[in-house]
Amino acid sequence: MKVRPSILQTEHTITEHIEGTGHSNKKRSLVKTLTWRLIASTDTVIIATLVFWYAGSSISQSLDKGLTIAGIEVVTKMILYYLHERGWSKSDWGLEDVDVDAQALELRPVH
Repeated sequence: MKVRPSILQTEHTITEHIEGTGHSNKKRSLVKTLTWRLIASTDTVIIATLVFWYAGSSISQSLDKGLTIAGIEVVTKMILYYLHERGWSKSDWGLEDVDVDAQALELRPVH
């Protein structure tokens, strides 16, 4: 496994990048999944409510239908998004490493 320094932060703190492992851990992927689902499910409720209301349902019936749809899709789409996120975390495609300052390496060597 090839390990190389990849990011130089302002305090000359250097992190390591291990090729093929991606840049986000499982906890980060899970938190991103949950926050995205909150946003996406809110959008689903709004769209479904407007569609049913436009089709002739009362606003309360439309809201009930929108919430039912969002309640079902929140589980399936959360699982799909999490799997999608983990797949992307295994890829280095589209990510760029930053050149490392040699002096910073001398001050704080990488493990």
